[in-house]
Amino acid sequence: MTLTRHAGTDEGYVMTALDRTEWRTSSRSVGNGNCVEVSTLDNSVAVRDSKDRRGPVLAFPTPAWRAFVSGIDGVRGD
Repeated sequence: MTLTRHAGTDEGYVMTALDRTEWRTSSRSVGNGNCVEVSTLDNSVAVRDSKDRRGPVLAFPTPAWRAFVSGIDGVRGD
């Protein structure tokens, strides 16, 4: 079990079983270790450093994550 704090909420900390979670990286990742991994949880998206898989995990509410990704796509012109 991992203790995660959901960004942008006042819900506090939530225990999440991340050891059975499927993590993925971007299809555009070139494998040089400068990447994050994401995992879809029930109502949020977890993010961690691909170089530190046992390190801290950030969890964002799904709508906030979608807005973030949409903003990045808009900047890149995708």
